[in-house]
Amino acid sequence: MADHVDLVLEQWATQRPDLDASPMGIIGRLSRLNALFDTAIRRNFARYDLDRASFDVLATLRRSNSEHRLTPAGLMRSSMVTSGAISQRLDRLEARGLVTRTPSETDGRGVTVTLTAEGLELIDKVVPTHVDTEHELLDGLSAGERDQLASLLRTLLESLGDKRD
Repeated sequence: MADHVDLVLEQWATQRPDLDASPMGIIGRLSRLNALFDTAIRRNFARYDLDRASFDVLATLRRSNSEHRLTPAGLMRSSMVTSGAISQRLDRLEARGLVTRTPSETDGRGVTVTLTAEGLELIDKVVPTHVDTEHELLDGLSAGERDQLASLLRTLLESLGDKRD
């Protein structure tokens, strides 16, 4: 059995036998998987009028503490959303009534972001379907293979400086 990346590697081996193109086997497959994953995940989020960053903000608030409340800086540290996207995303989520921003009780200049009841209800609907989508995307691997892949990816991420804060 062969995939598209095998074809690319064969072509490089023929055209440039002096070149070790083996990293393309990993990076190319990760890139192709990311595109396939992204399409399926976006499709699921679209059912709820969300994008990945909005989902991540809501999910981070949901899982972080029992008050479902964080500062914008706390959201950035705990989520997969960049600092530039946080303010814009919060504006959109607040306009939809999914989060509120209130002045911080401890910092006169700061704000606190909190899930509203509507936001909590929405994220509690979306998370199970998101997890189902991820399970479907990984159906081609056994439980042991999933564990092995997760471990290898963790090792690679850590080697590139992506550490737990």
